[in-house]
Amino acid sequence: MASEPRSRPWITGARAALARQFASYLGVSLAALAVHYGVLAVLVETGRADPVRAALAGYFAGAVISYGLNRRLTYASARPHAEATWRFGIVAAIGFGLTWLIMAGLTRGFGLPYLVAQVLATGAVVFWNFLGHRVWTFAVRPVAVLSEEATGVR
Repeated sequence: MASEPRSRPWITGARAALARQFASYLGVSLAALAVHYGVLAVLVETGRADPVRAALAGYFAGAVISYGLNRRLTYASARPHAEATWRFGIVAAIGFGLTWLIMAGLTRGFGLPYLVAQVLATGAVVFWNFLGHRVWTFAVRPVAVLSEEATGVR
């Protein structure tokens, strides 16, 4: 007698919610990437910066777009700006460092064209940023528990 698989709607619902959130994140990321890649290409093609510096300038410009749109659309965060911005900055700074390492390694170390290197760097950093912002930057704040003294309960 074959047993029927157990129904776990909470898993399906949680996975579906995560998939919708990631899809929203990817949409926001496309807007931020348009700014990032635009700054990168303009700086490199006009000779104003080498590909690594241009990629970092583009990353910063894209991060500004990313913060506002992700806060509102992807994570619908109620975390105060004073708290969310520094958290966003920490996650973005780590992504910035990863971008630098990947771009420097691929363009200077392996001699890849800067746009190919940037696509590979973006692919790696997008997952770091999504998870960092999901679990820390814009995560639901824990509810404060009242102490026994405040409630009068012992």
